[in-house]
Amino acid sequence: MAPMPDLIGAARDRIRLFNKHVLNPLMLRFAGRRHWYAGVIRHTGRRSGKRYATPVVADLVADGIIIPLPYGTHVDWLRNVVAAGRATVEVRGHTYEVVEPEIIAASAAEAQLPARRRRAFQLMRTYKVLKVKTT
Repeated sequence: MAPMPDLIGAARDRIRLFNKHVLNPLMLRFAGRRHWYAGVIRHTGRRSGKRYATPVVADLVADGIIIPLPYGTHVDWLRNVVAAGRATVEVRGHTYEVVEPEIIAASAAEAQLPARRRRAFQLMRTYKVLKVKTT
């Protein structure tokens, strides 16, 4: 019997590409604003040195910020942040310098997050999050 194709993974890749090229440029107009759900992470390319801005969902927690990784751990912005060890996050109208990026299991962060976010993690099959400390 042939293995079942990973339909969720394939759909997730198509959504990721659409977001990267179509939705993200639009989202950057609102990301980070006081009453908007999405933040923006500003990071430097690990090879190019170019500055980038990527819209992300970002939750402020007691000791930093948690960002879900619905597309996994191999996305460019995450690799840039981990390589640099720092970034800037704009969320809810405030700007935070963040350090010590750490990829952790979403289950380890659940207790710090609102119920709606936990449900979204389950729905999107988000198993990893980025946790950063604010300076």
